Amino acid sequence: MQCDIEPTDTVVIWGAGPVGQFCVRSAVLLGAQQVVVIDNVPERLSMAQAGGAIPINFDEESVLGRLQELTHGKGPEKCIDAVGLESHVPRSPDSVYDRVKQSLWMENDRAHVLREMIYVCRPGGVLSIPGVYSGMVDKIPMGQLMNKALSVRSGQTHVRRWSDDLVRRIDDGQIDPSFVITHSVSLEDGPEMYNVFRNKQDGCVKVVLKP
Repeated sequence: MQCDIEPTDTVVIWGAGPVGQFCVRSAVLLGAQQVVVIDNVPERLSMAQAGGAIPINFDEESVLGRLQELTHGKGPEKCIDAVGLESHVPRSPDSVYDRVKQSLWMENDRAHVLREMIYVCRPGGVLSIPGVYSGMVDKIPMGQLMNKALSVRSGQTHVRRWSDDLVRRIDDGQIDPSFVITHSVSLEDGPEMYNVFRNKQDGCVKVVLKP
């Protein structure tokens, strides 16, 4: 993982989809002191909690307030954006701003999570961005990023670097990735299941399509 997780770390993960679920398990496996996951889909939060995370439903409580409580006002050491360009917080002013700019073709992505990570991360902490971004974003608090001396690490997974170790851990019984599969359907049902997943219906987290 890009975060260099230490046993004293609080690791916070934005997004409890498939990527976020595996981030939770990885952080627990690497020995983080506490792991927190942020989402608003109850089934996803329950899955993350079953994996050892403290759930925060951003529709029901203040993310900033809860993180201050969990870290005794210091903020988390490691923050992971497992959402990327699809960040969506209906009541957030910056989310409304992003959607307006997107509609005018003046911005590609919604960067609410990225902004929030910069605000809450402890000085000297690490921001990890496995969540996908496609282009331009706006209103990034660079002053906070610089003055807190935050490290930013991003990019798609380096599969060959980690695959041998992960396969070994699966063989040894340390990891069972099948937990994330919530739906197994025929290939013909693929288009329908894409809609179910996109709209976060029926507790859908990960779909397996069988020819």
